[in-house]
Amino acid sequence: MTEPFEDIPVRKDMQTIAFYNLENLFDVKNNRHTNDTDFLPTSVKKWTPKRYDNKLRKLSYAISNIGRRETGKHPALVGLAEVENAKVIEELLATKHLEDYHYGYVHFDSLDERGIDVALLYDKNVFEVLSAEPFAIELTRNDGSADYTRDILLVSGLLDGEEVHIIVNHWSSRREGQKETQPKRMASSHKVGEIISNLKSNNDTARIIVIGDFNDDPHSESIKNLVDNFDIYNPFETIRSYNRGSVKHKRQWFLFDQILISTNFFKSSKHAFEFYRANIFDEAFLKLFKGPFKGAPYRTYVGKKYKGGYSDHFPVYAILKK
Repeated sequence: MTEPFEDIPVRKDMQTIAFYNLENLFDVKNNRHTNDTDFLPTSVKKWTPKRYDNKLRKLSYAISNIGRRETGKHPALVGLAEVENAKVIEELLATKHLEDYHYGYVHFDSLDERGIDVALLYDKNVFEVLSAEPFAIELTRNDGSADYTRDILLVSGLLDGEEVHIIVNHWSSRREGQKETQPKRMASSHKVGEIISNLKSNNDTARIIVIGDFNDDPHSESIKNLVDNFDIYNPFETIRSYNRGSVKHKRQWFLFDQILISTNFFKSSKHAFEFYRANIFDEAFLKLFKGPFKGAPYRTYVGKKYKGGYSDHFPVYAILKK
C-alpha cells in the first residue's frame, strides 16, 4: 500500500510548528529519580524493549508527516509532552522515520512527580537556538507541601532567519476533578503571561508561539487569560466541535492540545512569516478503525492493557507562510 503523503511538492515558503503529547514515552530501564515503575519489563504493564521500539517507530512516523499534506515536508518545530528523559528523545530521533531529518532537541529535567517532561525538537537546517530556559510552576498541596509539575519551556531562536519564541507547556491534569485542579492550570497560565510580558518588555514586536497540552479547552478561563490579556490569537477556538478534538474521554471530545500565536503573525512584511492555518493531525492511521471507540486516538495502553498504538492524543499543528 502506498503511503498517503507521497508526491506532495515541497513548499519552501512554509514551515510547520507542531505539538504532540506522546503518552508516557518511558524507556525500559528503572530510574530511581522518576516514578517509572509502571514502565518496566517486570511491571503489570510489561513494558518490554519490543513494545518500546514499536512505540518509537510509530511516533516517529506520525511526527515525520505532521503538516506534510500542506508543506510536502516534515515539521520544523515539534513540542513534545510526556517524555521521561533525554535518552528517549535521542532514541526517537534515531528511528528510521526521523534519522535523516537533522533534528536537534531542547530538554530539561523537571521535578514532575510522574517523571515526565516537555521538550522541543527542531530541524537544525531551518532553526537556530539562541537561548532556552525552563520555568517551574510553584504549586502547593492542601497540607502545604510542594506539588511538583512539569516545567514550562521557553526556546528562542531563528526560524529561517526570523526570531521567534516558542513556549512549550503541559499543564496539570484534571485527574482529581476539573474544578479542583483549575487553580493549578491558572497558575501555569499566569506564568506564561509573565514570560510573554518579559519577552515583550525586551522587544515589543516579539513573535511568540505558545504550544502545549493545556488540559483545558480553548474556551477555558486559563486559555482565555492569554488571549484576552496578552495579545494572543487562538486558531483552535474555531476547530473544536462535538465530534472532533485532540483527546477523547468518556466518549466526549476535548481540544486540550493547542497552538496559540501572537497577533503580529497577521501583520507581516513580504519577507516575514504569517499565520497560514492550524489543524488537528487526526489522520486515519492514528485512529481506532473499528469497535465502540472507532475514531478515537489509537493508544499505547488503556489502563494496564496494552493496545500497541501511538498515543492517547492526536498531534496539533500550525503552518506559517512567507
